[in-house]
Amino acid sequence: MDAITVKHVKKSFGDHSVLKDMNLTVKRGEIFTLLGENGSGKSTLINILTTISLADDGDVQILGHPVVSDAGLIRENISLNSQTVTLDEEFTGYQNLLIIAELRSLKNAKAEIKQISERLDLTSFLNKKVGKYSGGMKRRLDIAMSLLGDPEIIFLDEPTTGVDPKNRVELWNIIREIRDSGKTVFLTTQYLDEADKLSDHIGFLNDGKIVLYGTPDEIKQNARQFVQINVDSSNMNLIDLPEGMVVSKNNKGTNFIIDERNTDMCIKILINENVSINSVVPQDNSLEEVFLDITKLDSEGN
Repeated sequence: MDAITVKHVKKSFGDHSVLKDMNLTVKRGEIFTLLGENGSGKSTLINILTTISLADDGDVQILGHPVVSDAGLIRENISLNSQTVTLDEEFTGYQNLLIIAELRSLKNAKAEIKQISERLDLTSFLNKKVGKYSGGMKRRLDIAMSLLGDPEIIFLDEPTTGVDPKNRVELWNIIREIRDSGKTVFLTTQYLDEADKLSDHIGFLNDGKIVLYGTPDEIKQNARQFVQINVDSSNMNLIDLPEGMVVSKNNKGTNFIIDERNTDMCIKILINENVSINSVVPQDNSLEEVFLDITKLDSEGN
């Protein structure tokens, strides 16, 4: 049984269609990362998955349960860690955890708080007021609150935004530990390197649909491939290459990137223009380059 299945889901706000025939599967016990531009529908999808709102059309199941009919049961098995840290700064860390434990009606609240605190290295400052915590400490406490009650699926919406590099790496380790304990992590992030290092699978959300899905390596391999061409000519800006062939170039135009599929055509044009070609080198894709390429194609209407 998969952790999350989304089939043909649609969601609009007025005349604005946010999710368009959305399909997605998240396996149990993995870190899945959803990537997309601001306004692409990531928060809308998370709200649907966590029973905060309903889709206009389509089918959504969490741990095999339909969100429409089994919302109460689903809420008992998931937790949502939102972008904004939701802590009471006048309370201690322990008091914040205790509030959540009581809301979840945990029978062994003190024992579970102790276990979670030790697991996330919170014990040394648990009795201090949260207002005195650093940003990294607050985020760790916030994640600890999400883990109370032993939920099967943890939704982490940009958990490392604004966190310093040291605490960011520590949070990565915590997220991996959550996955390694058999739980499912549904992650969104602004950091493409974070998605690359943490994710078992990634989905790129663009124009209301998942346009790329796979492991980080699969996505980089299956996305558009590019080559870098270096030439001698200082008059490259005068050479008539087809519109849109060059993805990027330096100021003199002597070093430029093209879609791999256009390599033969480009080389023929350069030879006909008596341009000396120094090198043609395949480029390794990064997730950042894939992301920028997808959003660029969309803005150009391709």
